[in-house]
Amino acid sequence: MTNLKLLALTFALAISSATTTNNWPGFRGATSNQLTSEQKLPNEWSNTQNLSWKYDLNGRGWSCPIVWGNKVFFTNAILEDPSVLPSAPGGGRSENPSDVVYNFEVICLDLISGKEIWKKIAYHGLPKYKTHRDNNYAPETMVTDGKNVFAYFGMTGVYCFDMEGNKVWEKDLGNYPMQSGWGTSTSPLLYNNVLYMLIDNEEKSFLAALDSKTGKELWRVDRDEKSTWGTPIIWKNSVRTELVTQGKKARSYNPENGKLNWELDLKGGRTISSPVTDADMLFMGNEKRSDGGGTLFGIKAGASGDISLAEGKSSNDFVVWSVPESGIAMASPLFYEGLIYLADRNQGKLYCYHASSGAVVYPGTKITGAKAFWASPWAYNGKIYCLEEKGTTHVIQAGRTFKELEKNSLANDIFWASTAIANGSYVFRGEKAIYCIR
Repeated sequence: MTNLKLLALTFALAISSATTTNNWPGFRGATSNQLTSEQKLPNEWSNTQNLSWKYDLNGRGWSCPIVWGNKVFFTNAILEDPSVLPSAPGGGRSENPSDVVYNFEVICLDLISGKEIWKKIAYHGLPKYKTHRDNNYAPETMVTDGKNVFAYFGMTGVYCFDMEGNKVWEKDLGNYPMQSGWGTSTSPLLYNNVLYMLIDNEEKSFLAALDSKTGKELWRVDRDEKSTWGTPIIWKNSVRTELVTQGKKARSYNPENGKLNWELDLKGGRTISSPVTDADMLFMGNEKRSDGGGTLFGIKAGASGDISLAEGKSSNDFVVWSVPESGIAMASPLFYEGLIYLADRNQGKLYCYHASSGAVVYPGTKITGAKAFWASPWAYNGKIYCLEEKGTTHVIQAGRTFKELEKNSLANDIFWASTAIANGSYVFRGEKAIYCIR
């Protein structure tokens, strides 16, 4: 047996015996926080270093890869006839035509080799809505419980496949207009055999709970919200388990029946990021826009009713602290070792706050050479990793002192999807390809 074959066999055996902590089953990982329990990950990578494989993409998608065992899953939207794609204005992205036929694909790759295991067409036909050229028709990240995988193509349908690619069920939750034709991006959330679908839009927003085995709707609650793009989370704290959503207001629901626990006015802005938690604390905020936003909130467990801040106040019984002009934008916050990190959208800055008090550890600090961060940062082995859209991962020392350590680059691609981390591997999704670093 060659050394290469022996290495592949060893890796396959390691994956086959992996526990669920070695998987990356949904958006931002098993606990929606972009943290990993991996013990051995590459410190350096590039297009020629530690690149295990690359899977070239046709079509478009911003869905983040997910990993279960030795399988990588993601979605993709591809034109049936690629020749109809309009030319891109000024060297930018071309529009997503809405009057032509697409295949909305669910793809499964082998984590070891990068080879395609299966590809299934969830939907074939005309898009049911228009989307912005910087978005596409496959932005939502899939989720899995290791038995089935679930894909949501916004305003088109929810699709459940087993791990071998057989369709189990599908469900149409309706088609509703989104703000300014920007399209959708809220990913499904899976907890205790229930699939939670947050469908915020300009016409009829709601939160629905589906039986993950059958697709049957278990409950639905209406929401006084317009379009949002963030993904809800499950917050397990010492008081109870909560289903937390963002919007103009943050809301906590009982995941068993949709009953409202509490709500908090987030003071305007646009919801694209998702909350993050640490035991009995929750951290969230909206991107700053013309109507407000930009405030980061620290909320403690046990709240009920309306916990919105009184005019001129920065805290109350359950809002432990709030920080205006915090820097929160597209990327979701990262909690790591008592600190909160925020990656700026356009200026290439990193912000750091004390999780217990909201006090500034260091203000927005420019990362050398960085510009735009859309993907959520992650932490590993005492370091903070910030993936810039042009493929450079800036590595920053974790802790109270800002210190740049190194850079790793995947050149000639654009990265807006957050990274999957599982089984000794990083799995990146760019516009042009899926990359496995190991």
